Amino acid sequence: MIDVSVSKITGSQMLDQESLRQAIEQLYFGYRAFTEQPDRMLEQRGLNRVHHRILYFVGRSPQLTVNTLLATLNVTKQALNAPLRQLIGMGLVEIRTAEHDKRLRLLGLTDAGAQLEAQLTGTQIQQVCAAFDKAGPEAVSGWFSVMKSLSQR
Repeated sequence: MIDVSVSKITGSQMLDQESLRQAIEQLYFGYRAFTEQPDRMLEQRGLNRVHHRILYFVGRSPQLTVNTLLATLNVTKQALNAPLRQLIGMGLVEIRTAEHDKRLRLLGLTDAGAQLEAQLTGTQIQQVCAAFDKAGPEAVSGWFSVMKSLSQR
């Protein structure tokens, strides 16, 4: 068990262990609620969260290279291969060779893939928008700061 004591915490706010545990629980419960609707939609198609992540990032950056997607998701080629092939086989993602460099494989969403990604992410956008509206601008700024800190290694 990792000991997190108040003396090890730095920054402008000193939180006790109970407050930190509550923060962890809220992060867990928030993420569970955030993924619940998309998970159900994905399950109906025999897909899961990794498929949603692929759809999301390919949708955000059309003509994304496979290597860039690997780096973004921080997964191995082996971990990406099966779900990506499944999405390609289902006609949701397409893969092309770059005209300027035949070694590069570029990913893009098909119309069906873009539609599914919009449905999946649309539910999450609504949730985040409602939470941000309720929390207010200062809380939103704090949330971005915390999430950025958590995501940096």
